[in-house]
Amino acid sequence: MAAAPRARLTVDLDALAHNHAILTQEAGGATVAPVVKSDGYGLGAGPIARRLHAEGAREFFVARLDEGETLRAELGDREARIYVLDGAAAGTLPRFAAARLTPVLTTLPQVTATSAWAVANGGLEAVLHVDTGMNRQGLTPDETRALAQAPDRLRGLEIGLVMSHLGSAAETGDPRSADQLAAFRAIRPLFSEARASLAASAGIFRGAEYRFDVVRPGVSLYGGGPFDRPDDRLKAVATLTAPILDIRNLRPGDRLAYGRQYTADRPVRAAIVAAGYTDGVIRASNGGGYGWIAGARRPLLAVTMDVLAIDIGDAAVTVGDAVELLGPNAHLDDQAAAAGTVAHEVLVRLSRRAERIYLGGA
Repeated sequence: MAAAPRARLTVDLDALAHNHAILTQEAGGATVAPVVKSDGYGLGAGPIARRLHAEGAREFFVARLDEGETLRAELGDREARIYVLDGAAAGTLPRFAAARLTPVLTTLPQVTATSAWAVANGGLEAVLHVDTGMNRQGLTPDETRALAQAPDRLRGLEIGLVMSHLGSAAETGDPRSADQLAAFRAIRPLFSEARASLAASAGIFRGAEYRFDVVRPGVSLYGGGPFDRPDDRLKAVATLTAPILDIRNLRPGDRLAYGRQYTADRPVRAAIVAAGYTDGVIRASNGGGYGWIAGARRPLLAVTMDVLAIDIGDAAVTVGDAVELLGPNAHLDDQAAAAGTVAHEVLVRLSRRAERIYLGGA
């Protein structure tokens, strides 16, 4: 029986390993702790983490408690430390202990509740997240100093890591990163026995002063450039392709798809492709996104739920040929820029409808 036309997402774990090696080299001796939240940036946290573990990673970051529990199950008996960035909500600490997860504490109430539970249950490792200027999550510097001056408030807790997060690391001309670095350096001596972590993907490439003891690469592991543009050192991990369903000839004035997404101003040969925003192609990317076929970029004309259209000009293509919509030739950062977003969003929008194939498993 012939296969029905369908988009295909290929996840290249050898490319992931390559990117991990590049980031490890760039980290200059700091421990590389991959971020595998949001189901490994939409690519499957289990296969991603198992391959990274095979490459030497022993520490991982997720966002949610249930992500940590799932990751622990995916890793099986592999030894790994798993940090949960959201910290510990009331009543969840038994689950942290059962799955051997480490909470990243972001508020004073979390610190108080976690300390009380740890005292009653034989102790717990935890991380302190300090807000140095991103104003999203984390203890204020004043709250952090108060904790350091009153160690009884941390009874039962082993603070193994103090961390913060850069809000503008990808923007090389923005002074906020330097300001955050200075703020973090001022906090660092308060917990001198703990390791320190400030840099994620872009921060790793900003220089040695940002790296400290642990770095937390995310999007660059998956092929996104650290500064929101393609970086030749990194390989595409995700490749999304889809077959051509039909080829249509538009005349000047013909409108394509819904509303006024596209109106032909000349004769146009358009390929209708079996992928849409259900598969993760962002609708807004028709203002500059492209597909790759017949050795060239082909402009994206319109995106609907299940199909999209590209301008194939006079290319020698036919129904059934595959169009690359994301991958080595249709770069993640380019497609993000066309949609007015970031590479992270492009990745996590990739849906489960596309057939998934993993290359290079652990």
